[in-house]
Amino acid sequence: MLFILAFIILFHLAAAILLFVATIHNAWWVVSRPGDNIISDLWYTCNTTCQSIEDSHTVKAAYLQAVQATMILATILCCVSFFVFILQLFKIKQGERFILTAIIQILASLCVMIAASIYTAKNKSFHKGDLQEGSFGSSYVVAWISFPMTLISGLMYLVLRKRK
Repeated sequence: MLFILAFIILFHLAAAILLFVATIHNAWWVVSRPGDNIISDLWYTCNTTCQSIEDSHTVKAAYLQAVQATMILATILCCVSFFVFILQLFKIKQGERFILTAIIQILASLCVMIAASIYTAKNKSFHKGDLQEGSFGSSYVVAWISFPMTLISGLMYLVLRKRK
């Protein structure tokens, strides 16, 4: 039983770390040119120096703002669900399920899916001019990997019962 509990905790922490990396790391969009790589994330576009994404604060970038908000929300929900799990571990009665933790974790998974889907559909509208000819970066891939991990973690909490 202790082994299963340790696995669930490590799986949850791995999903949270992936969410932090996907949200913070600067590699959602990569444009490779001879002698120069331009990397863009949800907030900045960088080569040797970083500058904020054009019009990121305007109505034109509402899709980008939605991606930013849902990725931040997913990260916060994943962390909250971990703390709720620890609290429920000590507070719920024997034989009960970790329903509240599961709901919060599944909501985090839904937020990641929404953010990555919006970015997939609208990434050309975020980038101006010559930055449109690029490819998805590692943070984008990590976001899609964190989606099933948070979903599986949430489903594990639905099945998991507290035992002695």
